[in-house]
Amino acid sequence: MHMSYIFFGTPEFAQIVLKHLIDAGHVPMAVVCNPDRPVGRKKIITPPPVKQYVLGLSPEIRNSIHIIQPEKLKEVEEQLKEIKTDLFVVAAYAKIIPQSILDLPTHGTVGVHPSLLPKLRGSSPIQSAILNNETETGVSLYFVDKDVDHGPVIEEKVLKGFDLSVITYKDLHDVLAHLGGAMLAEIIAQLMRGEKQGIEQNHTEATLTKKFVSQDGFVDHNDLQLAMQGETERAQTINTMVRALNPEPGVYTIVNEKRMKLLQTKIVDGNLKLMRIQMEGGVPQDMRS
Repeated sequence: MHMSYIFFGTPEFAQIVLKHLIDAGHVPMAVVCNPDRPVGRKKIITPPPVKQYVLGLSPEIRNSIHIIQPEKLKEVEEQLKEIKTDLFVVAAYAKIIPQSILDLPTHGTVGVHPSLLPKLRGSSPIQSAILNNETETGVSLYFVDKDVDHGPVIEEKVLKGFDLSVITYKDLHDVLAHLGGAMLAEIIAQLMRGEKQGIEQNHTEATLTKKFVSQDGFVDHNDLQLAMQGETERAQTINTMVRALNPEPGVYTIVNEKRMKLLQTKIVDGNLKLMRIQMEGGVPQDMRS
């Protein structure tokens, strides 16, 4: 019996998960991702990471995958109906999927979420785990319903061997994406056969994360000076922000009416030390130790 699924996801997190699935022999019928967008200062129209990955596959695999890039999912609902599948997989798609689309696959829609649900639901679980000084995090596979990260949990794994008090967003992002991809690759065949059940989350314990904006990364220059002069609490707070909020939305202060990005910091003997900065209009520079 041929089993099939459609993959929904756009950024690098989704691309890592999809690679695990394809490497394990589970090639989707289609991928649904955001349209190509302008990127960088020159605003060059660029495909999202998931599409770039699919286009780079061998021709026989690449040609078997439909690439669907709607602005709104309602535009492609009829198309998705025609591709009859057993399962939808969602990883970092970042758009609410209407119930009418969630209901299309025979055995439901499975989400990959980089937190231990019901903790840290929403759009920024990785940044929030670092900012909140969580002692542990991990990945949850769950059945997607109409509410955000709310459906029954199929499987959870706690991330082992990484210290959340020193790890950066980028490193935590990558290790959680690989963990989620490996977890899903192991059980996707059972999911496509409808052999897995979920357990309802304890919704009273749910916490919700928010989308971070530029202002969340602002550091008062006076606070920065005090942190660099040994105010340990301020030093810890700013260092945590730098680990959590780079590259997006970034951490910055204002020096002589110009924005200075704090790209990398560390704490030495209780003092905050600037390791890498970027002045407005300039290029990143490493600070002398």
